[in-house]
Amino acid sequence: MAEWSNWSGSVAATPATVARPRDAQELAALVSRADKVRVVGAGHSFMPLCATDGLLISMADYQAKVEVAPDRKTVWAPAGWGLDRLTAALWAEGLSLINQGDINPQSLAGATATGTHGTGAELGSLATQACGFRLMGPDGAIVECGPDQHPELYQGQRLSLGLFGVATEIRIHVLPAYHLEERIERRPLAEVAERLDELAAATRHMEFFVFPYSDQVIFKTLHPAEPEGEFQGGTDIDETVFRLVCDLGAAAKGMIPTLQRLIMRMSAKPQRRVGPAYGIFPSERTIRFEEMEYELPRANGMETLKEAMGYIRKKRMPIAFPFEFRLTAGDDIWMSPFNKGPGASISFHQYAKMAWRQEFAEIEAIFQAGEGRPHWAKRHTLTTADVHRLYPKTPDYLAARQAADPQAKFANAHLTELFGIGG
Repeated sequence: MAEWSNWSGSVAATPATVARPRDAQELAALVSRADKVRVVGAGHSFMPLCATDGLLISMADYQAKVEVAPDRKTVWAPAGWGLDRLTAALWAEGLSLINQGDINPQSLAGATATGTHGTGAELGSLATQACGFRLMGPDGAIVECGPDQHPELYQGQRLSLGLFGVATEIRIHVLPAYHLEERIERRPLAEVAERLDELAAATRHMEFFVFPYSDQVIFKTLHPAEPEGEFQGGTDIDETVFRLVCDLGAAAKGMIPTLQRLIMRMSAKPQRRVGPAYGIFPSERTIRFEEMEYELPRANGMETLKEAMGYIRKKRMPIAFPFEFRLTAGDDIWMSPFNKGPGASISFHQYAKMAWRQEFAEIEAIFQAGEGRPHWAKRHTLTTADVHRLYPKTPDYLAARQAADPQAKFANAHLTELFGIGG
């Protein structure tokens, strides 16, 4: 048996077998013989989505390649590739993803299967970019599905949580390769709140970070731009300073409000850079944290953020990390948190060296009161009853899952409990 843990270290498991199949024959032999199967990417889920005592598969070594469609509007991409590897390969073909988040080691399959997203008021999650799947089922056979091919399987697989099989390739929409201009500046939270719709409409991507004890935000925009010579890498936050602030706050919690106001005063200088989209989207994140994220109706987003910040200040809660606020378009995916329309996403983080469970429970209640639904891969306390209440298409989803995997080979303890599988 091997030990496995997620990126933050808060989820651990002891799989009976860990495997890295290289082709369909190896994968089929593994899957068909196993009683329980889960697939892991970069381990960036904060929920126990990948935890198993059965077979744990990584698809990172699976032999596949990018297949570009004749019209260059879609590609078949290896499902197990990290977004870092995939976006570099697409760039070499003169193509880019429509959108992505600021973490890029995640696998394409993991990102689509959990509804992972970037920011952009008119742009959907990565799951909305997928338009076809090649899946290996419990018997080791590969099935291809799309809108007009096994449509029920396709609809469930669009945000699957890994319950329908092992994705080997995913067909995704792409764009001609493009560059982005990144701008980062400090702005008053009150101004951003008042002008949110205007600011969102002015650029393709807009987001901001705000510490609970500061009235200033780190305001970030990305917009298509012409290239400007050799690209210089970088990141949106100086992790050297931020790590020091986190460690000081963990050692002396009473200093956190002062430290957060200090770090905001130090971030006064605006930043600007231009580069390939795949180089601008991601930022290096080496400071370990725990995360909860809720997707709210856009009209409720800003007020819910203010309420959460006010609660933290009133209770003097020792929260070291900033909130992250993003906008995302609505979609029609059965189990997507954005299927009720345009969303506002609020991410709540805590430094991994500090307590987080009670703090998350208290802030989660505020997010839920704002009619929020959680990101499936980030901390939440949904029950089976909550899932059915929040997602009217749950019966269709579970019926498609039952048809694809009658013995629930691809379910683990967490997902069995969450969806009432077999109950």
